[in-house]
Formats: sequence, structure tokens, C-alpha cells
Amino acid sequence: MSLDAPIHSWPGSYYLTSNKRWENGTLSLSRSAVRFVSNQTKETLASFRLSRITEIKMESSSLIFSTLTVLEEGNVKHWFGSLKPNRVVVYNVMEHFWRERLLSPTGSEGRSGVPGSEPSKGRELINLVAGAQRRLEDTGRVLSYQGEQFDSMMQGLEKMDSDLGVADKLLSELESPSWWPFSKLPWKIQQEAKAEDVARAAVAASKESGRSKVIASIPAVVSKDGDCDLKPGCLLILPSSLEVRDAACRLLHRFERGEVDEIRVHSPYEITVRQRFIGRPDVRCRLLSAKMPEALAVLEMQYKKKVEFAVEYAAFRATPVSSPGDAQAAILHDGKMEVPMEVPAGELSQLQVHVLQPAMSQAEAQELKQMLLQLKSLALEAETELERQDEALTVLTNSADQASMTIGKHTCRIKKLL
Repeated sequence: MSLDAPIHSWPGSYYLTSNKRWENGTLSLSRSAVRFVSNQTKETLASFRLSRITEIKMESSSLIFSTLTVLEEGNVKHWFGSLKPNRVVVYNVMEHFWRERLLSPTGSEGRSGVPGSEPSKGRELINLVAGAQRRLEDTGRVLSYQGEQFDSMMQGLEKMDSDLGVADKLLSELESPSWWPFSKLPWKIQQEAKAEDVARAAVAASKESGRSKVIASIPAVVSKDGDCDLKPGCLLILPSSLEVRDAACRLLHRFERGEVDEIRVHSPYEITVRQRFIGRPDVRCRLLSAKMPEALAVLEMQYKKKVEFAVEYAAFRATPVSSPGDAQAAILHDGKMEVPMEVPAGELSQLQVHVLQPAMSQAEAQELKQMLLQLKSLALEAETELERQDEALTVLTNSADQASMTIGKHTCRIKKLL
């Protein structure tokens, strides 16, 4: 994924302290940095990493109105004004990504405790495995819900088979009536009706509990029906629906699973969910979140045919690296360090010693081992559940075919009686 691809950008102006004037340009936010580029000279007037931000505020005074200020480490203050659509939207988005980066385990302060230090290779690998583990856990929840649905269907077919057995007995009595055919029929009917009511209530309760389970929940900045005002909220992914809520957890809109017509992915951090209607405007919810990649894995699995990637998503795709040396150079360049590709013998610098150090410590290796064991356990459990559901699906198919044949036979018998 390109680190420089902008997640979002806004037209506005930047205050040049040295010249004491405002310069028009574009404020852009990437995954790790904030940048302002002048429209006239195409020069970068301000550029700083999210990890260096100490405060984001909306300020105004008698001289400067409706501005957004960003305080950087070293007591460097940046002033942004005339932001479109408005400064509140820009504040909500920037504050969201800055806060999520601070709360993230891979944020500006890693395990080393040094602000702005990049995580080690071992820590990066651990974070990747942790992400895979979360994805597998989400998949396990979906499989669990799917298994509950299969179990409910099995109960329904068993009840249907029982009802067909009762129907067979009743038809046999009608075809060959005894001298007192109603001796046991009334209480049988009452008993069967009670059993049917209990079974229906159990199935309904099972479905309702399954529908209310939350597969994933992420904080987001949301807007509805094309509104340009992005406000803090959250996205809840349930087995049967998607729920968009505001900061107070009030429901803004619920997309039932069958009502979702399109999920357009603009970037790994921004999506639009659409529900189309005939004769009235569509319902659209736009969501921007630093944790959207976690939700996309679940959305792609649940709404595979309805997920579409926009043209601008191509800017975020990973670019191939030609060699390990190029990869190391790219990483160090992003960390604001330059490393010579060749160093004369005998001139072993501190930087070379740093490069020659092991990429993973013993503690990180042990932690990674434990995580891989958990990942293996989760994978085996998922495989076992899939095998069980495959067997249940075979039983369901055979039972449904058998029930269809029995219903056909009973229909013929009823027609003969009529």
C-alpha cells in the first residue's frame, strides 16, 4: 500500500508565518502524514507525520476566523483556513485518524517507548499475524452463525418429518376408519399444537439471537444521503445487517443484508453503502475509518458480489519491489534516513551495526510462536466446523428431497379422499 496516497484532501489556505500571509492550496491526509501543497507554486508548504501531532483544535479570533490549528512537536503551530466543505468535517476526519493512530499498538509510541520510533521487523510481523488472527476470528463468528442456521433448519425438517408422520396416521385413519375414529384424536391435536408452538418459539429465539450478534464494530466518520458533513459514529457488522450509528450510538440507518445493493470501496479507509429504490432517492451512507481494512475483510466475505472497487482505489495498491535492497532502502527512506548501498571495508558505522542486528528478538520470537499456535488452533476449529456443516448440508438436502416426496404422496392420497 502506498504511504503517500492521500486518504482525503480538501481545498483551503495555509498561513505562512514567515511572510505573514495566507497561501491557497490543498490539504491532504495520508495514512501516516499531513501535507499542504500550494496551488500556485505546487510547493509543499507544510508536511509532518501524524505521530508528531500533539493537538488538533478549531480556533477563531478577531483577526482569524474559523480556522483549524495543528500543534506539532517542538511547539510548531500550523494554521489552516477557508477549508471546504467546512472546518468541522476536516477536524472530524483528521482527529479520527490521529486518535486511532495513538490508540493503535503500531502507533507513534511502540514497545520501545520512544516517540516517533518505527516498530522493529519482529513487531511488524507480529502485527501482521495479529491482523490475520482477527480476520480468522471474524470468519469463525460467521461460520458459527451459519452453523446455527443449519441447526435451525435441521430442527425445522425434523419437525416437518414428525408432522408428516402424524399426517400419515390421520390419512390412514380416514382411509380405513375404525368404529370410533375420534377416541384419541382431540388430545393428540392439542399435544401436537403445543409441541409445534414450542418448536416455533425456540426457532424464532435462535434466529433473533443470531441476528443480534455483532461480528465487527469499528469507529468511523459517517455521513448519510450525500451529506458533506462527516460526523463521528461507528459501523456495526451483524450476520443479517449493517448498522450505521452516530457518536451517541443512536441508529442512523440499518441495511438489511438482502437490501444492500452496492458497497463501493474508494480506498482502504473509505466506503459507500447504497440501497436502491424505485420512485424515491437511494439511501447512501459514506464511512471513513482508520480501521476500515479490518471491516473490509468481513464485508468482502459477506457481500462478495456487491463489493466494487472504485478507480481511485488503484492508488493504494501495493507496488512491487525489485529487490530486498530496494525494499530496505524504501523503508529507511520513509523513516527519514539515507543508507549508502556500498560502504568501504573497515568503515563499519553505527548504522551498519544497526542493520546487522537481528530483525527479531527472542521475546518477539516466543510471542510470535504462541500467536502462530493460536492461529493454527483457530484454523483447525474452522476446518472442523466446515466439515460438520458440509455433512449437515448433505443431510439437509436428503431430508428436503425425502420430505418433498412424502408431501407429494400425501397430496395424492388427499385428492383420492376428496
